[in-house]
Amino acid sequence: MRGFSFKMKSLGSNVTSTGIDFSVWAPNANVELVLFENATREAQFPMQAVNDIHSTSVAGFGPGVRYQFQIDGKRYPDPYSRFQPEGPHGASLVVDTHAHQWEDNQWRGIQLAGQVFYELHVGAFTELGTFDAAIERLPWLHSMGITTIELMPIAEFPGRFNWGYDGVNLFAPCHGYGDYNALKRFVAAAHRLGLGVILDVVYNHVGPVGNYLPAISPHYFATHLQNDWGTPFNVDGIHSENVRRFLVDNACYWIREFHLDGLRLDATSNIPDSSDTHILADIVAAARSAAAPKNVLIIAEDEQQDATRLLSRERGGFGFDAMWNDDFHHSAQVALQGRRHAYFYDYRGVAQEFISSAKRGFLFQGQMYRWQKQPRGKRLRSDIGTCISFLDNHDQVANSLRGMRSNNLGSAAKLRALTAVWLLMPQTPLFFMGQEFGATTRFHYFADQKELRSQVMQGRAQFLKQFPALDTPDARAALLDPTAESTFRASKLVWQDHADNTESILLHRDLLQLRREDPVLRALGNATLDGAVLTERAFVLRWFDDTHGDRLLVVNLAEDTHLDPGPEPLLAPSPQQYWSLLWSSARIQYGGNGTESPETESGWYLPGETAILLNENSVCSMAHTS
Repeated sequence: MRGFSFKMKSLGSNVTSTGIDFSVWAPNANVELVLFENATREAQFPMQAVNDIHSTSVAGFGPGVRYQFQIDGKRYPDPYSRFQPEGPHGASLVVDTHAHQWEDNQWRGIQLAGQVFYELHVGAFTELGTFDAAIERLPWLHSMGITTIELMPIAEFPGRFNWGYDGVNLFAPCHGYGDYNALKRFVAAAHRLGLGVILDVVYNHVGPVGNYLPAISPHYFATHLQNDWGTPFNVDGIHSENVRRFLVDNACYWIREFHLDGLRLDATSNIPDSSDTHILADIVAAARSAAAPKNVLIIAEDEQQDATRLLSRERGGFGFDAMWNDDFHHSAQVALQGRRHAYFYDYRGVAQEFISSAKRGFLFQGQMYRWQKQPRGKRLRSDIGTCISFLDNHDQVANSLRGMRSNNLGSAAKLRALTAVWLLMPQTPLFFMGQEFGATTRFHYFADQKELRSQVMQGRAQFLKQFPALDTPDARAALLDPTAESTFRASKLVWQDHADNTESILLHRDLLQLRREDPVLRALGNATLDGAVLTERAFVLRWFDDTHGDRLLVVNLAEDTHLDPGPEPLLAPSPQQYWSLLWSSARIQYGGNGTESPETESGWYLPGETAILLNENSVCSMAHTS
């Protein structure tokens, strides 16, 4: 099957100079448009079909009118609905997509180099849980050194709260987060500060409650296939052309209509497609076309770590700009917690893994992965910066028994050292909301779906069974009810934390400033990076730079260690140079115990659970100064 042409007009409701055009794909059905003129009065209009696309134009109506499609006698919301003011079970709202006055004509989009991403859930980011409330926190993120916001999915979902991965109206921003233009106000505010905004979108499945797509067309889903969440979209079977159109239109809509700077595609390995051109390649190409001349970033979360998808279409890939890197997270968590259960099994959290991660990106690029009993990953043939690394994210925090963050899981000193490795290495970092100020709140899985409570609870318990220590009656009894409002409220950030924890704030701010401003450490710079193992849990990373002098990061994740001698050439400064202390994770201002330069007359002293950054200085300059 050939790739879908993404230049076709979008379906749904479109305001014109004389009224509104309506269209819907409903094969072999009798379709009427129902307009709700007010709370008690409605009007029905027949729709004419051409190639199963039913259309009609209605004069005398404009933005603000509500409508549904009546298909074979039953009424449903528009699959292309731009807004659902009463949720997924109610009528759709006609919106004026041109009402917002944009002022970002000079905004040219974002490039991957130098980015620092910040993942947030709109409903849990602030007490009010709206886009307008989140706007108030954007100056804070900008001051920290964040460059781009990554919004967790916002498509309309059933109930009052949800992670967003159960969205059912894929074109409609959740009405609980504000009016239709609220996202536009958020993006505009971010752009005024120089912040980009990308959106997490879900094309691997649709939520189980409020999904009316199968009733409108039986061809939306590949009912003969199953993925990790149920039935995937039909993108390569009979009548799949309009399904591909639906997904491609959606990606373009977010980019074009809301001026977003890119998309993060959820679970791309769960989107099967045997077409000549994979739907993901079509989505990437369409999104770039919709954004032109601005640049957008398209990022994949790919559990298989198929790095070939980062290649261009001409080289056999899909053209993704970057991909989430679970490998780094898993190594860091094993080092922090000392536990290797379940999907952490293939990681040891040792020095070699961090060196390989800094130099090669993914740790598994085709080797056998014992946890899954099959090879994992593909060779990374692009820049290391295409790997998005993190210590926490929504999945890894919430897919645990108690939703605990890294700052509650291990030694504070070791976490500071790991934070330095994470933020100074060339991979592109991603924060999870509240991480920068050491948030005390936990983050749980939540979904307001009381009718599915039993299944959801069973699913959570089944997932945790892979951790032997959590497959116990006590653990199951401690599992919070995801459908309870208290679980959602417990996951909201408490912004008082950011006033109380200046140590964490200063640590992250200083590291991001080093990453951004140091001429050698700048993300994706031209310096040559090498590394060496000193002990099983101690290592060095060295950036070679003839212009500005080298940088040496000395990391010890174990107890105090004395190297005498130190037979490792990376420890030696360049001729006529000496090492001086540039930064340390043990600074008292970060909550540490203070530090000195690790190079001594009797060898190298590596303080326990500490990362120390050294830079080269000229011996001649020292003599001249003295």
